[in-house]
Amino acid sequence: MSKLTKFIPLAVLLAIPAAVSAAEAVNAVGAGAGVAAEFRGASMGKGLAVLGGGLAVLGAGMGIGLIGKGATESMARQPEAAGKVQTAAIILAVFIEGATLFAVAAGFLAAA
Repeated sequence: MSKLTKFIPLAVLLAIPAAVSAAEAVNAVGAGAGVAAEFRGASMGKGLAVLGGGLAVLGAGMGIGLIGKGATESMARQPEAAGKVQTAAIILAVFIEGATLFAVAAGFLAAA
């Protein structure tokens, strides 16, 4: 996998807050200049919350991928321990998903 393809998801995540801010700024311009300045700060906070949630999901995906990689390599080296390794990998993946859920919820609640 090339280095460019590794950074495409990150570039997409960085573009989301800019799109949200631009859409809200366009809506605010129709309401008047004073309202536009008020919405600019609110849209930046919402955009950063979306960015934080996206980065949390990206980090969780990378973490679960590394768990899967390690579990697969461990099972290939010691097939007799495959059951224990698989159980431990599933439990670790559940913990990562739980922490990600809290991070995403905290990010969206902070923007509200």
